[in-house]
Amino acid sequence: MAEYMTGLKRTHYCGELRLTDAGSEVTVCGWVQRARDLGGLVFIDLRDRTGIVQLAFNDETDRDIFEKAVSCRSEFVLAAKGRVCERSAKNKDIPTGDIEVLVDDLRILSKAQTPPFEIVDDLNTNEELRLKYRYLDLRRRPLLNNLMMRSKIAKTARDYFAENGFVEIETPMMIKSTPEGARDYLVPSRIHHGKFYALPQSPQIYKQLLMVAGFDRYIQLARCFRDEDLRADRQPEFTQIDMELSFVDVEDILEINEGLFARLFKDVLGRELPTPFARMTYEEAVNSYGSDKPDIRFDMKIQDISDLVKDCGFSVFTGAIENGGSVRAIVAKNAAGVYTRKEIDKLTEYAKGIGAKGLAYVRWVDEPNASFKKFMTEDELSAIYERLGAEKGDVILIVADKNSVVLSTLGALRLTVAKRLGIIPDEFKFLWIVDFPFFEKDEESGEWVAMHHPFTMPKEECIQYLETAPEKVIAKAYDLTLNGVELSSGSMRITNPELQQQMFRALKLSDEEIEAKFGFLVDAYQYGAPPHGGMGIGLDRVTMLLCGADSLRDVTAFPKVQNASELMSACPSPVDSESLDVLGIAVKPEKE
Repeated sequence: MAEYMTGLKRTHYCGELRLTDAGSEVTVCGWVQRARDLGGLVFIDLRDRTGIVQLAFNDETDRDIFEKAVSCRSEFVLAAKGRVCERSAKNKDIPTGDIEVLVDDLRILSKAQTPPFEIVDDLNTNEELRLKYRYLDLRRRPLLNNLMMRSKIAKTARDYFAENGFVEIETPMMIKSTPEGARDYLVPSRIHHGKFYALPQSPQIYKQLLMVAGFDRYIQLARCFRDEDLRADRQPEFTQIDMELSFVDVEDILEINEGLFARLFKDVLGRELPTPFARMTYEEAVNSYGSDKPDIRFDMKIQDISDLVKDCGFSVFTGAIENGGSVRAIVAKNAAGVYTRKEIDKLTEYAKGIGAKGLAYVRWVDEPNASFKKFMTEDELSAIYERLGAEKGDVILIVADKNSVVLSTLGALRLTVAKRLGIIPDEFKFLWIVDFPFFEKDEESGEWVAMHHPFTMPKEECIQYLETAPEKVIAKAYDLTLNGVELSSGSMRITNPELQQQMFRALKLSDEEIEAKFGFLVDAYQYGAPPHGGMGIGLDRVTMLLCGADSLRDVTAFPKVQNASELMSACPSPVDSESLDVLGIAVKPEKE
């Protein structure tokens, strides 16, 4: 039968005790990591969230306590009172390894069945099993440390913003459905039949209204929801360090956020972070790295060789150029030894799998061996090698197609090759991406749509092109990236009602659509709106990168898997017909 803590009160966490505590009477609580019965001696490693301490039991002291210790198994929950003593056989692998607790009162608070997997740091167990028993998986030190770091990051962020004059304000979790770029999670209303709330993809409109209300500097650790297909770096629900500032411009917002990350690195990692961060325009990022979130820890930039091959005899190259595309390349230095012909064939299949028609290459061992050599003269080939700075030992990878395919394919190949070659240094490289295009063309409809959202402020000099040349409009928008991962996105906002109406016209929104989707915000701007801007930082992604974790699942307490389900609680799950009737909802059979 389980015992109770009556008469006992925890005085210390397990991982806190040191040699300076020798002679002290302490009470510790936790889970049995390991029990060792040596005959007349029993040792138990007791674990809590701070670490492990050794409990010692001797059969010559108290026989009842000793027998109780003998009965303990892994994951039993104990409370132990005793005296801290110096260990004769010290363990230098743990911070408490110089001491042990000689126990004179032991309570078995809860017994445990044998867990479905061992609670150890280095665990090679199926992830689905670990997610099903997530409460056990979270006992393991790597995940526990990740969540502890997440907590510290959140606290540091709150402290930093409070010190810089920000007011923390909660915005609603059930809101009006507005277009944010992804599909909303909808919540049916019982009272208003046939109407729905949406879970917020971000607090975007509310934080802008807080600026209109005069709060000047807003901050919130906001829960956000997006109903979209999951990837390794996505969860359907996530936390955003959300902010908005009035009477500022882009430079002010970038500066306050650089200060935040400098503070995070100092308080959480104990490291100095140089500021200001590097900056790169969207155009340069896409053209040089094939991505608007480039990993700049290594070189291998994309280079355009279209002018060198536009008149060559290789129709793959010339055809792409004639159709308005380009021919571009990356050079993998000293890669010829790693990338054999067989390995390059694998890269070709990978390139085809992400949209390219094929992959041309040059592998330079003793002499350059180009896959397209028979279609070109020696002078033409030499000009390519010279332009690219290629030399013996290198591998050149070339893609010819429309620009979007060429750049995205080479951007992906660049990362794949760098990982294979092991040339990505273990360091943190922040980068601001600025000067985003305001509009992008929808591939299906051919219409111009807002790349960010319709309240983004265009650069003043570009306003003249809003309705005549949308491709020339540059937004006052900015993203912060770290090691090729987008951490945040933000912009200055339109506050001029006339300009906002002009923007709506450029996006071909009707008056009815504007009123239905944004009417309350448009109305608010009639009553005096200060210039303002803001951004949202993905707390989950920041934690993932600072922890060195492989996935957002490793920094989320109870994550969803690829199909947006949670394996531990088996949600989502059906509800009874009575609950649906109250909401006026019927579930249609799933389409085959």
